[in-house]
Amino acid sequence: MLPWLLRRVAAGIAIVFAVVTLAFAAVHLAPGRPFLPPEGRPINPAAIERLNTVFGLDQPLPVQYARYLGALVHGELGESFSRRRPVAEVIGNALPNTVLLAGTALLLDFVLGIAIGVFQAAHVRRRSDVALTNLTLFFYSLPTFWLGLVLLLVFGQWLHWFPVGGISDPVLHDALPLGGRILDRLRHLALPALTLGLVGAGGTARFQRAALLEALSQDYVRTARAKGLPERAVLVRHALRDALLPVISLLGLALPFLLTGAVLVETVFSWPGLGKLAADAISARDYPVVLGTTLLVSAAVVAGSLVADLITAAADPRIRLST
Repeated sequence: MLPWLLRRVAAGIAIVFAVVTLAFAAVHLAPGRPFLPPEGRPINPAAIERLNTVFGLDQPLPVQYARYLGALVHGELGESFSRRRPVAEVIGNALPNTVLLAGTALLLDFVLGIAIGVFQAAHVRRRSDVALTNLTLFFYSLPTFWLGLVLLLVFGQWLHWFPVGGISDPVLHDALPLGGRILDRLRHLALPALTLGLVGAGGTARFQRAALLEALSQDYVRTARAKGLPERAVLVRHALRDALLPVISLLGLALPFLLTGAVLVETVFSWPGLGKLAADAISARDYPVVLGTTLLVSAAVVAGSLVADLITAAADPRIRLST
């Protein structure tokens, strides 16, 4: 167990290093430069050159890369070009909002997806199963930003059921009692979390249906039926437990989907999380923030994959991680 864990941690560090290296090269070689003002606003070229010198952007790219790695080893992510604050502080302010959004979407994804998959397996090849199969495929095929725009237009703009953006009401939130503040936060969270959760639940439901149908064909399930157990008990107590093991592996795959999808969803709903922070940093050519968010997201994806493997091993004693 320990050798396997050490190998996985070493591989994870190598993957994060490779991702950060590619991101460093991509952001520096992309068109555009930092510190440029909005179009139509003049700026003294000498001021731009002075800022490039202060932040070391006048150095050759290999020198900049070596300096960045040296700072990274000491736990320093640099200073944001556009916000003039340490990158760690900027990311720290945005991270809780993304954790809230991703956690809510992940809960909705798996609860709704597993429930639909179980229902489909219990009613396989019936009209309800066919209808849900087409519906889950439809949602799973939707781009998150398109679904977000549709929900925003229908429930925010037309029906006025939910706010159209932000994390809370900027005027009334602080004046509300505790229950009102929680309700205000939930109303702002509903549409972005529903956007990510519905798309993810479509894939989870299809995966759960297939895994449960495979479990229902096993010998131990036929034995349980032969003993006269009710079909509900056979489905829930016997087949579902075994069919949930493959779904646990989806946890490692759900993190990349949630974090990459959050870039578009947070931008659509003006949700002040890591996704919107990264999108704004890319537009402003804020290299330290782009690299800081890339580092954090890649580390979260690697950690999520590792945790999913550990949970699978704990849930299924037949798995031997050392092999």
